[in-house]
Amino acid sequence: MKYIEIRQAFIDFFKSKQHEYVESSSLVPYNDPSLMFTNAGMNQFKDVFLGTDKRDYNRAVSIQKCLRAGGKHNDLENVGFTARHHTFFEMMGNFSFGDYFKKEAIAFAWEFLTKVLGIPEERLYVTVFTTDDEAAEIWEKEIGVPKEKIFRFGEKDNFWRMGKTGPCGPCSEIFYDHNPNGPKVSIDQDEDRFVEIWNLVFMQFFEDEDGKQTPLPKPSVDTGSGLERVAATMQGVTDNYQTDIFQPLIKKTCDLAGLPFDWLQLSQNKNQIGAVKVVADHARTAAFLMSEGVLPSNEGPGYVLRRIMRRAIRYARKLSTQTSIYPAVCEEVVNLMQAHYPILGEKKEFIVQAVRDEEKRFLLTLDKGSEILKDEILKLQKKQNNTLDGRTAFTLYDTYGFPFDLTELMAKEEGLTVDKVGFKEAMEAAKDKARSAQKSHNISSDEKHLGEWTQTIDKTEFLGYEKLRAESSCLALSDGSQSVETLTGSGCVAFKATPFYAEGGGQVADLGSIFDGKTKKKLGVVTDVKKMNDVFIHFVEMSEEITTGQVCDLQVEDLERQNTANNHSATHLLNGALKEVLGDHVNQAGSLVNSQKLRFDFSHNKPVSAKQLQDLEDRVNQQIAKATPVQAQVMAQKEAIDKGAVAMFGEKYGDEVRVLSMGEIVDGKPFSMELCGGTHVTNTAQIRLFKIVSETGVAAGVRRIEALTGDRAFQYLNEMANENLQLCEDMKVKKPKVDDAHFGGGLTQRVTDLQSKIKKLEQDLKKKASQSVSIDDILKQAEEKTLGGEKGLALITRIDVSDRNVLSEVADKIRDKASSVAMVLIGESEQGQPKPIIVAVSKSLKKLHAGKITKELCAIMEGKGGGRPDFAQGSVTNLDKLNSAKDKFYEILEQ
Repeated sequence: MKYIEIRQAFIDFFKSKQHEYVESSSLVPYNDPSLMFTNAGMNQFKDVFLGTDKRDYNRAVSIQKCLRAGGKHNDLENVGFTARHHTFFEMMGNFSFGDYFKKEAIAFAWEFLTKVLGIPEERLYVTVFTTDDEAAEIWEKEIGVPKEKIFRFGEKDNFWRMGKTGPCGPCSEIFYDHNPNGPKVSIDQDEDRFVEIWNLVFMQFFEDEDGKQTPLPKPSVDTGSGLERVAATMQGVTDNYQTDIFQPLIKKTCDLAGLPFDWLQLSQNKNQIGAVKVVADHARTAAFLMSEGVLPSNEGPGYVLRRIMRRAIRYARKLSTQTSIYPAVCEEVVNLMQAHYPILGEKKEFIVQAVRDEEKRFLLTLDKGSEILKDEILKLQKKQNNTLDGRTAFTLYDTYGFPFDLTELMAKEEGLTVDKVGFKEAMEAAKDKARSAQKSHNISSDEKHLGEWTQTIDKTEFLGYEKLRAESSCLALSDGSQSVETLTGSGCVAFKATPFYAEGGGQVADLGSIFDGKTKKKLGVVTDVKKMNDVFIHFVEMSEEITTGQVCDLQVEDLERQNTANNHSATHLLNGALKEVLGDHVNQAGSLVNSQKLRFDFSHNKPVSAKQLQDLEDRVNQQIAKATPVQAQVMAQKEAIDKGAVAMFGEKYGDEVRVLSMGEIVDGKPFSMELCGGTHVTNTAQIRLFKIVSETGVAAGVRRIEALTGDRAFQYLNEMANENLQLCEDMKVKKPKVDDAHFGGGLTQRVTDLQSKIKKLEQDLKKKASQSVSIDDILKQAEEKTLGGEKGLALITRIDVSDRNVLSEVADKIRDKASSVAMVLIGESEQGQPKPIIVAVSKSLKKLHAGKITKELCAIMEGKGGGRPDFAQGSVTNLDKLNSAKDKFYEILEQ
């Protein structure tokens, strides 16, 4: 039974038992910060089990995409060296939310395995929790499992908890015996022979912090059955990689590596079998993660993906140093699984290109890094030392992109271990250095000096919330590398108090000027402001001399500040609107606010639609129009959070925080309430106008909106309107009037009409191209052949047509004219581009399969393709092998 059939049978069975089919959730659980990846079928129903979410169904069935490659559930190191470990896998599951319980769950599982799949009962064993007499009795007395085949195990194996507190309960597992003729032993004594293929979790209790378990008012059921393991069971193999899930990927790997596709032969070479397994498994993981927008990076899900990909690329390189294997195998994953997961097909080009890019990046450093590692290993072996130091491992990670586990693996192959503690220490030291580093600001500054310098200066009093101009005395001066008493040119100044905002929270620093407090003569300009040790460091360009102790008049550039405030306040309103339009899962993931624009990054796992963007704009502009005062309060952090203030994830706050509230108050809560130390408008009306300019994806599960406010927004809209009017004039379209319902309708319709006209012209051109091809002349090239045991015409020829649709029309005309025909039509293309190929077979020729013919011919002419039994298509790149393709075509016809 093929794995696709097993998957569908599972869904159909539970749908027949009144279960709602629920699509797989994302591999990256954006709404659950406790998980990096979805690692079980119940993850998407977690809130339902906790009682914080309600669904309109109480029974569900799903096939959940899962990934285990980090944290508690980390199978990465085992992949390639066992029969059943995977990073990516599909978990079949059925769930009851307070509906049925043990009796029905057990009966459903047994019926599906023994009746639907037809697994012999004598090859199945079950386990229950030590004290779960109820489940044991159901298995023995109602299902009929012999008592000696029911095993009782403790908490480690047969008790489940959602967390330290919360729902919990006993488990019951079903095991399949791969060797029924073997000796009678307990199922926990031979894990290769007895394989768990079903796990039933009975959520029966609520466990508190003291470990007390109270029966739940509505017990629930969570089950899981690994598709890969069930496929191995149904296909009579003991290794998941021998199933039809992985065999096409392993064949692809072998073909590219120039290895014979022979499992027995591969198995005899530990390195080869391990490598092909790794490539096959990791190709699935990469394809699925990338289909959801995760890209290789140095943190979060992206880092795990990079580890997995680089592990696969390294193993692929061991199979062949001449051929690029991994991207092609990832593409094969897409081809095989896009029918059930359409997003793979939609993202195919993106996935393949991203894999190629990562392979290219890593291969540039793999050889150099490997040489360094080999040298270090040789040195250690000469010293009879078997531990690679952590600093070397960190250098390989930091400089050459070697994930730690890859270094560990390569060292292990040489019989060495790696100092993991030393690696972590080197990593932390680098992070500390990065945290303390400050950018250079128009001067060659010494960060170490500035850190020490600011420790000798009193804390700066910030006046900028109330003032844009203030007098203050100069406390200290620096030329960037040492303290000075006077300063001319570039340097740093610390004042007792300042109206200048220091860069922070996504907002850029204020710009402005410094004047002498007595003469009012301009002394210089402030180009940037940074905060260090509670001291505001003013980076300055002094045209006149400034001295320590001098009283200065500090003036912030008011228009820059106002525009920046407009943009910053608009980000708060946008954040509130995003939660209303997209959902509460939206969290700020970064921002940039200056006088020109605002940029707001937020967590969301798909593009924001045009309608949603319009909704966001409308909501923000409505809040601006309401002209509500902006309130700022300082309070204890806990009090602020309890009141519902939004804190930016990852941001550090003190015990006391500044809370900004703005927008209309509904049910006692303002439209926006956030912790923020930035400068803002005093009334939403000051923002005047909000206009979104772009929405894009910037990282896995992170979207970015860029927008304009105030004068810049008006300027943008005016330019767009003027361009629209000019286009109306150029295209002879009636210009919009003030009383029109929609101002751009005329132009839009004109563009639509032109597009329709162009489309019709293209169709006419295709029709003429089709008509220019003489069907009779082509049929003259046909040969009478035996076509799968029947007489008919065989044709393989080139046609001077580049459009694939025209080739299809020609094929249809030939089939209409010839009652029994098998043909191969190869079109033309631009130089260097693949040429289209069409294979068509009369439907009466049941023994011939156009799709299979296409695959074989494309393989010869270095292309790819496939399709239905009567019609298929593809592309080829090497027509020098056309004669070989013809020979193969005629050979297939005569079989």
